[in-house]
Amino acid sequence: MSRFRDPYPMTTQNLLVELFVEELPPKALRKLGEAFATLLADGLRGQGLLAQASTATGFATPRRLAVHLTDVAARAADKPVSQKLMPVSVGLRDGQPTPALLKKLAALGVADAAVESTLGQLRREGEGKNESLFLDSTQAGASLQAGLQKALDEAIARLPIPKVMSYQLETGVALPGWDSVSFVRPAHGLVALHGADIMPVTALGLVAGNTTHGHRFEAQSSPIVLAHADRYAEQLRDEGAVIAHYEERRQSIVAQLQAAAAQVGGGCRPIEDDALLDEVTALVERPNVLVCQFEEEFLQVPQECLILTMKANQKYFPLLAADGTLTHRFLIVSNISPADASAVIGGNERVVRPRLADAKFFFDQDRKKTLQSRLPLLDKVVYHNQLGSQGERNLRVVAIAKAIAAQLGLDVAQAEQAAQLAKADLLTDMVGEFPELQGTMGRYYARHDGLPDAVADAIEDHYRPRFAGDALPRNPIGVTVALADKLETLVGMFGIGNLPTGDKDPFALRRHALGVIRMLVEKAPQLALDELLALAQTAFAAHLPEGTPFQDARAELSRFIEERLAGNLREQGYTAQEVDAVLALHPQKLADVATRLHAVRSFASLPEAPALAAANKRVSNILKKADITTTPTAMPINILGAAFINVGIGFFNINRPKDTVQPMVDTALLQEAAEQALYAALQTTAPQAEQAFAAGDYTASLQALAALKEPVDAFFDTVMVNADDAALKANRLGLLAQLQQAMNRVADISRLAA
Repeated sequence: MSRFRDPYPMTTQNLLVELFVEELPPKALRKLGEAFATLLADGLRGQGLLAQASTATGFATPRRLAVHLTDVAARAADKPVSQKLMPVSVGLRDGQPTPALLKKLAALGVADAAVESTLGQLRREGEGKNESLFLDSTQAGASLQAGLQKALDEAIARLPIPKVMSYQLETGVALPGWDSVSFVRPAHGLVALHGADIMPVTALGLVAGNTTHGHRFEAQSSPIVLAHADRYAEQLRDEGAVIAHYEERRQSIVAQLQAAAAQVGGGCRPIEDDALLDEVTALVERPNVLVCQFEEEFLQVPQECLILTMKANQKYFPLLAADGTLTHRFLIVSNISPADASAVIGGNERVVRPRLADAKFFFDQDRKKTLQSRLPLLDKVVYHNQLGSQGERNLRVVAIAKAIAAQLGLDVAQAEQAAQLAKADLLTDMVGEFPELQGTMGRYYARHDGLPDAVADAIEDHYRPRFAGDALPRNPIGVTVALADKLETLVGMFGIGNLPTGDKDPFALRRHALGVIRMLVEKAPQLALDELLALAQTAFAAHLPEGTPFQDARAELSRFIEERLAGNLREQGYTAQEVDAVLALHPQKLADVATRLHAVRSFASLPEAPALAAANKRVSNILKKADITTTPTAMPINILGAAFINVGIGFFNINRPKDTVQPMVDTALLQEAAEQALYAALQTTAPQAEQAFAAGDYTASLQALAALKEPVDAFFDTVMVNADDAALKANRLGLLAQLQQAMNRVADISRLAA
């Protein structure tokens, strides 16, 4: 292999790259800043321009994206390259190069004068027909300017921009050939410094320099001439009045909010809202927290309304008292720090007052009508063009809620009332202005109407859980209405074929399914999923717009819910095999699933478990392939079989299809000692397992099966199931069916087989 000495010394300095732009979208700023730093670092690292210990520090303010990288080389190290050319038989004839080889070398840039020396450097590898020619060379490392240009172009192209805008470039600023550009916001400056040296790269029609801009109003100088890559954050702070680092700015806001709340006293604290904090951090370059207030009379309005309007419309931080109630004070994060802040405080107080007055007006007007009086108007609100109005939907939800309440032994009248009024607040002025308050305002108005607390709370809670980790309804009536509401949505959308596809789920069916699962597990363990789906299907049969094509999609919906449950269980740490074994039986009381999984995990730890799981899998395969036409239709049912059929065998339905092997055994046909021993073992073990199962002790039920290992192994070692005698074969298949029933009460343990 040839050796090449890099004539360029390997020098490293720190690198700074900044894009100066117009105000970036605040909700996207954090991700844009993180992505810009990561993408640029990855691009340089991939070209060998970053040292192993290099670190990347991202900066993001409302008007800039930047990254500081340590230990960046001026030129990447050269690297050896070995290239396979062609088989020796093709490239050489009688030791001389063939035209094919000469053509290949010319394509690789080998000059005619260098062909002879290059031929002497070719290396052979392999033997016989597999012997090939290789050319070893050294590839020069990329220069920083070329490598940075490539990395910058790729980083800009891959930024997670929520919405691209196109704009015309300023006259005299654009590079030749650039008239317009597309980016998240118009870019006005580009900085690229390697140490103190400018890297003349280009981007978005701009040429890199060493100048940037500070705070729009409070910078000491503009533009700011950056002396060195390492002085970027320092110069922006001192000369530009800008805290360039996003997290540092965010922490400053948090500290100032807490200090301001402490200054107010009385145990006050700012409301906690990470999304609001992130957004405000992206709106200011140097935060300054100030205390403001509004008239105390507005506190008569539900605090949820006031908090929402201050957060959503004004980006303020409401102050809560020690007991969690709203105070008449709030905190603002200003982008300026005047010596006298009274004008800033007064201006913000004037701005928020009309917002709060609107909320008070809506609240006062809404209370002039009862929720009950608004119900007829639901008939005029479209729910879905195929499923009718909100009024028709309301009839279905009420029917489902009444049926669930009856199953749970609740006050059916209260469940009916809560379900009837659950959507009535959609017709109020307050919810019309603030849709986020649906349910919340319903609860306030229900209490104003003198309804029971259980009904009022259920009206608010029927939307729960709204998201992962959200609280569940606080009382059984709320659980009933929440289940009814979500089941109506699920059965309705599946009934018209409006299913989620990929990442598109406009009706939040996945979230509804997870909500149903959580409530059945945590709040209503006695309810069975299949019975609930049947209730909802019946409600649609009675209350559906005439002519709507509607199918019974309960089987598909049940699978959909089961898939959500499986994913949730895997997230909790159960293995795919464990989950598959339990859900293979399609348990309808979802509260039992965790207990079954624990039992399966305990069973799997037994030394007999692998053999029994493998045997169960073998039994399943035999029964699937069995020629059931040879199974007698009238055969004595032993005590074990009768016990299973009388009590019901879980998911081996007594109404099993006629073309499946029946768990029937004629003891007179048990000829082999091994099949007699297996049958005897079943007579002892199966009742023990069944008794434990009936008592809810699934672990003991599965562990009782350990006694079957030896008779099962002996059976398969010595007994021919597919005997020539049809009666013997049918009897042995019936014995295996009994074995399968006994083993698969808690879970399908064949799914545990490797």
